[in-house]
Amino acid sequence: MMKFNKSLEQFTIAYQLIRWTVIIIPVALVVGSLVALFLWLLDYVTHFRWEHPWLLYLLPIAGIGIYFLYNKLGGTSEKGNNLIMDEIHEPGGGVPARMAPLVLITTILTHLFGGSAGREGTAVQIGGSMAGLLGKWMRLSQADLRILLMTGIAAGFGAVFGTPLTGTVFALEVLAIGVIRYDALVPCLIAAVFADWVCSAWGIHHTHYQILSRAETLFDYLLLAKVILAGIAFGLASFAFSNCMHQIKKYSKQFIRPAWLIPVAGGIIIIAMCWILGTDDYTGLGVNSKDPGGVSIVNAFKDMEMSNWAWLWKLLFTAVTLAMGFKGGEVTPLFFIGAALGHTIAVLIGAPVDLFAGLGFIAVFAGATNTPIACTLMGVELFGTSNALYFAVACFTAYYFSGHAGIYSAQRVGVSKKWE
Repeated sequence: MMKFNKSLEQFTIAYQLIRWTVIIIPVALVVGSLVALFLWLLDYVTHFRWEHPWLLYLLPIAGIGIYFLYNKLGGTSEKGNNLIMDEIHEPGGGVPARMAPLVLITTILTHLFGGSAGREGTAVQIGGSMAGLLGKWMRLSQADLRILLMTGIAAGFGAVFGTPLTGTVFALEVLAIGVIRYDALVPCLIAAVFADWVCSAWGIHHTHYQILSRAETLFDYLLLAKVILAGIAFGLASFAFSNCMHQIKKYSKQFIRPAWLIPVAGGIIIIAMCWILGTDDYTGLGVNSKDPGGVSIVNAFKDMEMSNWAWLWKLLFTAVTLAMGFKGGEVTPLFFIGAALGHTIAVLIGAPVDLFAGLGFIAVFAGATNTPIACTLMGVELFGTSNALYFAVACFTAYYFSGHAGIYSAQRVGVSKKWE
């Protein structure tokens, strides 16, 4: 009898897998396609702005437009990723379908006119919005809707970076510090893999980064010590970014009235910083630069001269942009901050530049989002397995030294980082 019940259990599991696959495929198809459109538009407006640098001076006006779009049409969409996470924790009013087109349009406007922002937040909101819409149409239970929203996060993340394994674990790990929900593991994996495949099928190609440095032995203790020191710095940079964002947002709302002047002030500050530095390298996405020798994520992996403070400038540009009303993700700027800081640290302590740029790339992200496992996997997916040990050490060290306050206010503390 017991064996018979166990057999029935396997049939139930198989049925659930088939059911979730049928539910998820439409979500992944739509999300993968919308992310492909978003990435194509992002690439187009980035090159268009490089060819027309005067567009930067219209950033304050673009900020007014973004403010009124959300003020008139946004509703709860203004909360962005935090709304999706709140709805997973405690289902309430749902994730509005208008979140996807709103965040797509306003992120493109932010990049067109020179704001410093990323793309992950936009892709995740597209995923969560489309998942929420399908969940309403199918009248899913609250428990199933929670899982479907998590698959939306996985699909958006996996498609936008071409990292489906990272997208899967990120969706499970980001909700609460120190806790991973395994009930959505397989659905998230299906969503991330299929959405990434759909995005690639549209002809979207992701940037490839190379780490050519290899440790001479499996355990290079001197290099490991340097990685730990760098991990501490990466964690502190994560802490600085998160707190800078929160403080700028807090004081902007407190001192700048009426509210539509906040993005105007933010745009003016971005223009002023570009003028002071004599470069616009810190605007936009930052993956590449219009100048082959400019500051960018790609160039941070090269053994070339780069400002020791490039990471700090990108931190300030991004914090001002996102905290003062413009739209986009935080993650790609975190990649920039980490890669540039890793480059600087490598030069200072005599370590491989490409390796430490890669470590910073994933570790600052790990600290700011409190997702060290997902970020270690990202290192493997993007850079290969040769330095996996150092990826893990850097990410977990940064995670512990970044504190509990990450970039997502809706993220809960499941397990404290303090040993008690």
